[in-house]
Amino acid sequence: MFLFDKRIISHFDFELIIFILPMIYLSHHLIGEINLTLANKQLVYFSIASVLFVVVFLFPFRKFARVIPILYWLGIVLLIGVEFFGISILGAKRWLQLPFLHMTIQPSELIKPAFLLMLAYLIQQKPPPETGYKIKDFLYFSFYIVLPFILIAKEPDLGTALILLLTGYGILLIVGIDKKIIITIVLVLSVSSPLIYTYLIKDYQKKRITDFMSKKPSYHVQQSIIAIGSGGLYGKDVQEATQTHLKFLPIATSDFIFASFVERYGFIGSLVLILLYLATIIHLLLLNYYFKNDYLIRVFASGVGLLIFLNMSVNILMVIGFAPVVGLPLPMFSYGGSSFLTFIVIIAILENLLAFRFLNSYDFIKKM
Repeated sequence: MFLFDKRIISHFDFELIIFILPMIYLSHHLIGEINLTLANKQLVYFSIASVLFVVVFLFPFRKFARVIPILYWLGIVLLIGVEFFGISILGAKRWLQLPFLHMTIQPSELIKPAFLLMLAYLIQQKPPPETGYKIKDFLYFSFYIVLPFILIAKEPDLGTALILLLTGYGILLIVGIDKKIIITIVLVLSVSSPLIYTYLIKDYQKKRITDFMSKKPSYHVQQSIIAIGSGGLYGKDVQEATQTHLKFLPIATSDFIFASFVERYGFIGSLVLILLYLATIIHLLLLNYYFKNDYLIRVFASGVGLLIFLNMSVNILMVIGFAPVVGLPLPMFSYGGSSFLTFIVIIAILENLLAFRFLNSYDFIKKM
């Protein structure tokens, strides 16, 4: 007779899944109203994500922790491969063609779970002292944070690169670094900002910043603000959501899906969606304090929380005209396979680290 190890169920984080599932449902429902073909394709992504979740969840990350650096460096190799073999779309070289499959992959998305795992692995190997990491350790971790940032920014995909950079250093800040290092970083950024803008920011990126700073927002943002305003308090019926359905609102199922959602469900609907995100983020950051001695969970959970927070914040601020348009999707809400599957894999890894935090529970089927 065989029994399932009950500790796996008792340690599984059901609250996290409860916060996420309504977002996925609302996303699919909204996309179905806008474009039924895309909604059907999204169902395919959901099916793939379900299989990926189970496979990733059952992989013994703790037992084979030495695999984590391999995954990280494989991601770096793929990012380097983009430079030499990448496919360009609308001036950005971000994708690799899979031979014989007529499919592409986006290494800047694939590196995210490996990046978080790598930081968790390194910090687990070298926990912070009571006073926080000193300059030597800070530079050591910085190497693993800055390397993917440079490779992704070069594609160019500055939005994703900055999100990873801020997530990496946000993790170090949460785990603990010397206050002198924080002060030094702030001073260096303050002094070097004009040089960064002049010599490192590309012309099209400067144009986005100029459009953001100008009195009149860009066409995309103007239509987005009109859609949000027309939603009112409770939103509009499907037939009356003209900004979305008459295609005045650009990229309504992806980058500007929040504006489409507000037009459909109004201020109340947008508040519910934002509260779902905030509940998810707070829950993830609190895990950092529940497992003070388990740096794999602490670092990975904090990293996931920061990743969702930064992506959500930038997307929503961009849509309402309070941030430059950078093309970052709304996590687990915007249409698209790469981003959605990446976040599902990340959630599966976190659930694995939580449910299998006792090594012997990998033998989850026991003989009686």
